[in-house]
Amino acid sequence: MRRISCIFLLLWAFLSLSAATREVKLKLIETSDIHGNFFPYNFITQQDWKGSFARVHSYAQQERQTYGHNLLLMDNGDILQGQPSAYYYNFMDTVSTHITATMMNYMGFVVGNMGNHDVEAGHAVYDRWISQCQFPVLGANIIQVSDEQPYLKPYEIIEREGVKIAVLGMITPAIPTWLPETLWKGLYFADMEQTARKWMPIIQEKEKPDIIIGLFHAGKEARTVAGKYREDASAEIAERIPGFDIIMMGHDHRRFCGKIANAQGDSVLLINPANNGRTVGDVEITLTLDGDKVIRKSIQGKLADMDKLEPSPDFMKQFAPQYQAVEAFVSEKVGTFTETISTRPAYFGPSAFIDFIHSLQLDLTGADISFAAPLSFDAVIKEGDIHISDMFNLYKYENMLYTMELTGKEIKGFLEESYAIWTNQMKSADDHVLLLTERKDGNGYTFTNPSFNFDSAAGIIYTVDVTKPAGQKVCIQSLANGEPFDLNRTYRVALNSYRGNGGGELLTKGAGIPQDQLKDRIISATEKDLRYYMIQYIREKKTLSPQPLNQWKMIPEDWTEKAAERDARLLFD
Repeated sequence: MRRISCIFLLLWAFLSLSAATREVKLKLIETSDIHGNFFPYNFITQQDWKGSFARVHSYAQQERQTYGHNLLLMDNGDILQGQPSAYYYNFMDTVSTHITATMMNYMGFVVGNMGNHDVEAGHAVYDRWISQCQFPVLGANIIQVSDEQPYLKPYEIIEREGVKIAVLGMITPAIPTWLPETLWKGLYFADMEQTARKWMPIIQEKEKPDIIIGLFHAGKEARTVAGKYREDASAEIAERIPGFDIIMMGHDHRRFCGKIANAQGDSVLLINPANNGRTVGDVEITLTLDGDKVIRKSIQGKLADMDKLEPSPDFMKQFAPQYQAVEAFVSEKVGTFTETISTRPAYFGPSAFIDFIHSLQLDLTGADISFAAPLSFDAVIKEGDIHISDMFNLYKYENMLYTMELTGKEIKGFLEESYAIWTNQMKSADDHVLLLTERKDGNGYTFTNPSFNFDSAAGIIYTVDVTKPAGQKVCIQSLANGEPFDLNRTYRVALNSYRGNGGGELLTKGAGIPQDQLKDRIISATEKDLRYYMIQYIREKKTLSPQPLNQWKMIPEDWTEKAAERDARLLFD
């Protein structure tokens, strides 16, 4: 009898506990680095393509059938730049509600975050976008100079079925090395780790959340930029600052999903869906609550492929007017090219593609020398009519054009750094001429370093000896007009604002100019982006025949010519 009583009491206790506990399931979907890829169509190449908000919406609607209001859609920045669809509503149609805000409101985003390419659009654009979003856009480390307070909301609290979720948003702080101060006037970007250390105890003590999420526009592999900015610090923060359950990453376009242990031994999920809406971060949270107290927590993440989904018909119908407006914009004729130009030759010597940019920069500024790099890995503009869409192929980013003062010695140092990250040191005729790395998927080769930092020069005659070690490759023979090149003379140099602010560290590490002195070297800067002036230039000329300037070459030519053919096959075949 006594044994039966004990069993009854245990059963009663179990049933009482079961009655008191409940389970809450949440689904988080992260988009990041959408770069204007709203529709399943590339307005630059005029082709259907993968990813897009249209497919993400299909996935979100599918998952909402299971999770309902417990599905939380979050965006991690870099959404205002890339495709002409974003550009059109940034700078052409500034009266309508911004397409990005309209779409995100329609899709039901609960929170957004700022990315560096959102800042690139300038105050007028991102302030307008933020004001039109029906959810907060975060930025805990975007600080107002005037009062040292965050410019945007630092974190958001979301409640579902008695569960409280805190989302802390931050951006990479290295923006001053890429973007003109005019685009972020009155602001500065604080260190991410220091900012997280400040806000974590505030969130924990004031809000007492059940889940804490870091929504960081920064990647996983930390490094220091320009000697002062800690770039891609997401994993460091996860490890060093206890409290985060999940850190949603972005910025570096590298897919990742995995868990690491923080300083207290607790597990933190890191997830990064890369770019263009081809993948989303998918996180399922299962919480067991006893009353209002969480007693068990399960967090599982995966990367969900959007490419296999059909674009949402409802989405496409809803935004058909915007689609048509952008299509009309990119279809406008600008002028005519009598030659087909491509970035492919630019990796091995002078090319009509890059030298067209050089010529334009020199013409617009009256500078002595121009620096420019291929901004797209493999871009082609075919002979014939040139349309607005082609201009995004010709020039990928909304960079301003700077004129800066550099000495001859600094120009040489700049080019030495460029070719050091660009070219291999050939020991034999059978070696690579370029610095190449095998792709992780085993499908050919890619550049070891980003090609948008492979700056060549115009306005000077020079050679690049690829048999020499880094720092000893470049020999400048003269100015293009035949005048001697003087290492001690100061020259006017035309280059884009990304480079002029320290991007790629060619001016800092290469030319040896301290980061905080770069702005003192700027003589002038354009009010509008370089693509705008390219459009005006082509319209004025009407018909152009871009040709290589042939002002530099790689040597020894009996090695480099054959090596270039081999490397081109590895890269492009």
